Formats: sequence, structure tokens, C-alpha cells
Amino acid sequence: MELLAPEHLVRAQRAAGADDWLARLPELTGGIARRWELAPERVVAPGGRTSMTVLVRTAGGDAAALKLAAPGAAPVAAEEAALRRWDGLGAVRALRADAEAGALLLERLRPGTSLRSLAEAKASLEAVSVLRRLWVPPGEGHPFPSVAQRTAGQAELMRTAAPPEALPLVTGALDARDELLAGAGDEALLHGDFRQGAVLASDAERAHWLAVGPEPVVGEPAYDLARLARDRLHDLVASAGAAAATRRRVTRLANSVDLDPDRLRGWALFRAVASAARAYGTGRPGEGEMLLEFATWL
Repeated sequence: MELLAPEHLVRAQRAAGADDWLARLPELTGGIARRWELAPERVVAPGGRTSMTVLVRTAGGDAAALKLAAPGAAPVAAEEAALRRWDGLGAVRALRADAEAGALLLERLRPGTSLRSLAEAKASLEAVSVLRRLWVPPGEGHPFPSVAQRTAGQAELMRTAAPPEALPLVTGALDARDELLAGAGDEALLHGDFRQGAVLASDAERAHWLAVGPEPVVGEPAYDLARLARDRLHDLVASAGAAAATRRRVTRLANSVDLDPDRLRGWALFRAVASAARAYGTGRPGEGEMLLEFATWL
């Protein structure tokens, strides 16, 4: 079976200069499948920008999903460690991994059905329920970076990749980061990239919805919730009264998990501007503009 990378992934990785990895991807996937005795069924499309997922069957006939991470993606070793730490509580289970090859074998969920298939209000409730289960102690000697470490590189990118007219927002976001890190409270293991699209339907008896694709980090829960605050951004931009709706959403999300709305607002600002800088830096100015607009509403 020919395992072709989805066009979405191809465009993103070509822009990132990973043509060599794309050329090797079919051979890499086939090699892992043979070594782990997997029978590929199909590639999940459209998929994401940083990895390819192939639905497979194990030698015993069990359904699973093989994830191949691109160079520069979140390290597979950290993702596996987080999934092992959660052990199925709110998240997909890891079955085996090869960190050097960027390969991770996961229990199979329903890749075409995420929380985005639900109405916004219902999706938000389910998302918060999943997220609460993920916020556990990271464990002694854990391998995960801190929020301070994760955001240090993002802060530098914001200074260099954001357009000059965004300087007031960049300055505000950087100031917010400094204040938030100085006043951070209890820390937990965080998903790191939590959004409705990263929560898939499950046939497992333990839960109807499970998180996938963590970029694990240790810090305060408000950092994790901040990514969720801008979910369905295209719909939000197109709606009337988007600024007021955004502020209500932030308050509602914070109250749902007993967090300080101002801390959530601060992290939402920083993460939106950081994502905008990354979008500008990778040739996606339209997405960058939309993220900056969102930041002004906070």
C-alpha cells in the first residue's frame, strides 16, 4: 500500500524546509510497520501540519494508529511520557514508541470526529471536562519543560517575526508573560496545545472523548486553558460583537475551573501573539492578522 502524506502536511513541511523528511516518509512508515508487525489501512486526512497518522492493525488484529512526527515537531519521547503519565485518564493511550524515528503507536480513536463536531456550548463543556482530568502532578524527575522554558523561545520569535505595527501587542504580551511567571501558583502537567480539534471521540468504555497530540509542559492550568479560549476563531471573527463575545468566553472558561480570569486573559494574549508571530514567520500572514485581531479583543 502506498502511504502518501496529506497535502496539508506536505505544504507545511515544504515551507519548513523538510523536503528530505517528506521524501523519506513512505520508507520510514513502511519500515516501522514491518518492524512492529502492523498492517496499514489508510492515512488520516487532512491531518495536521507536523505529523502523519496512519490507521493500522496490529499482529493480533487490534485497531491502532501510527503517528510519524516531522522534524521540529514536539518530541515523541515527551509526548509518550505524558501519555504514560495520564495512563488513559482523559487522553489516548500510548502503546509503543521509537523516539529516534519519531514514531508513536496509539490506541485508535475516531479520527474524523472531534469536539468541533459538536455545538459550541456543548463542545466547550466537554473540553473543560477532559482538561480537568489532564491536570495531574508531573511526577518526580519528570522530563517535561516548564512554561517559562517553553515560552522563552516564543518570546524571542515575537520580537523578530511580528510585523512592526504589532509592536504594542508584542510589548503587552511580553509584559503579561513576565507578570504571570512571577506570580504563578500551583503547577501541573499540561497538555500544551489543547483545543477542541485535539479531543477525539472514543469507543473506549472509560470515556467518550479523549485528548491527543499533547505538547506537554509543566505550569499553571491557565496556560493550558488559554489556547482553548480562541477556539473556532474563524467563526468568532465572522460574528457580530466578537470582542465582547471573546471577553465573555474568557470569563466563562475561567469560572468553569475556578481560575482567575485575569490570568487566563494574560496567557490568552501571550499565546495569541506568539502564534501570530509563528504564522508570520512561516508565510501565513492572513492567519497572523486574524490572531493579532483576536489579541486586541482581550
